[in-house]
Amino acid sequence: MPVAGSGLVNCRFQGERWRGRCLLTMLSYGMNRCTARETVGKMSQKFEPVALSRRSLLRGAATAALTAVAGTAMAQTAIDEVINAPRRGNWDDQFDAKASRVTPTMVSNTPMLSPNNQFNLLQAIGDYQAIVSNGGWPQVNPGVKLKLGVVDPSVRVLRQRLMISGDLPRSAGVSDSFDSYVDGAVKRFQARHGLPEDGVLGEFTLKALNVSADVRLMQLNTNLKRLQEMPTELGRRYVTVNIPAAYIEAVENDRVALRTNAVVGRKDRPTHAISSKIYEVILNPYWTAPRSIVEKDIVPLMRKDPTYLTRNSIRLFDGKGNEVAPETVDWHAEKAPNLMFRQDPGKINAMASTKINFHNPNNEYMHDTPQQGLFNKLMRFESSGCMRVQNVRDLTTWLLKETPGWDRQRMEQVIASRVNTPITLAEEVPVHIVYISAWSAKDRVVQFRDDIYEMDGATELALQTNYVVEPSSGSIESDLLPQ
Repeated sequence: MPVAGSGLVNCRFQGERWRGRCLLTMLSYGMNRCTARETVGKMSQKFEPVALSRRSLLRGAATAALTAVAGTAMAQTAIDEVINAPRRGNWDDQFDAKASRVTPTMVSNTPMLSPNNQFNLLQAIGDYQAIVSNGGWPQVNPGVKLKLGVVDPSVRVLRQRLMISGDLPRSAGVSDSFDSYVDGAVKRFQARHGLPEDGVLGEFTLKALNVSADVRLMQLNTNLKRLQEMPTELGRRYVTVNIPAAYIEAVENDRVALRTNAVVGRKDRPTHAISSKIYEVILNPYWTAPRSIVEKDIVPLMRKDPTYLTRNSIRLFDGKGNEVAPETVDWHAEKAPNLMFRQDPGKINAMASTKINFHNPNNEYMHDTPQQGLFNKLMRFESSGCMRVQNVRDLTTWLLKETPGWDRQRMEQVIASRVNTPITLAEEVPVHIVYISAWSAKDRVVQFRDDIYEMDGATELALQTNYVVEPSSGSIESDLLPQ
């Protein structure tokens, strides 16, 4: 059909231009972006072969916008209501639903110990040197709890703080409103500091925010030296345990194959940094109580509750391997019985399904646990040196994948049998237990963690340490004792 005059447009040839104008028209009437795009798409399909006047097309867009807004108003979330409200006040142009709903991932599949990360850390050091030379960032001291929807003068300071550290784009502007841009920036900051990504400025988030820029710069330099002291050859396949981050990486060909949480040693019973090799996986391990635990803990427990050993599947054996019945022992004698106290494999076993052994002089190892709730804690520094592993069967499957005859199915069958089964790895896998409290595995994304053992040289960095963690004077296995 021929085009008659400048007031008409053929949608087949100039559809993109007019679809854009229709979209702007709908947005000006308050329709949200997703609905507007969907509506324009439907209009394009309906009218594409037809010649329309500019006025008719835009009038149709306006009508569609008003109809859609009226029809969906009741279904909008609280965020959408703010976006679509005709009077947004000081929220105007400061709100984007996507910003609060989607937190950019701070996680990289590049290993924390990858040689490339030294370059990233040097880049971060340069950035933080510039921040320090420009006066650092302001302290955030709100009088109210800051979270999405709050309007308070302290939010203006928070915005400045987050902009300086690169968590909030400067295009978000400065105002007193805790809008979705600030919400997304706070979540990004929390992710970089190993904190729950809830967008709320709680106690731990505030303390992390108020660590000064010069202290963070010092922390970066300290950890750069630690990375530079690492072995140049880490291994084709290796495991990293980062103590301050309380997590484990399984690395293959310089890519993270698996990352999982861990529970590591408390300050008074620390996990020791070491580079070693994993040589054995034990499925359905026995737990044998050390003599000190027998004397200080188990004997007193038996005096109070004679069923303690039976309830916890702990059996007694003499020096010849003969089993001894608990009721034949005098638990009130001056000395503890000279017997082996061994807990059978099973769900209530102190190490649950798995024990992972590596060469070390500290009698430390990695293991499963029946207390899975420990991995949900913010402060996972509760062991006496050994490392509890979340999703330990995933790690074990990865460790055994080059050991013939040990796929996941076979491993699960053996665990279900509850038969103690030691497995020697066909090739020992390097393990690097490290103390890295600041690193950058992604370009200009800097990760910080608390200095839980106070090794970085600044008290500010240990502010969050030891919360909800009780000190222990027991042995390295005291935290495995069934209660």
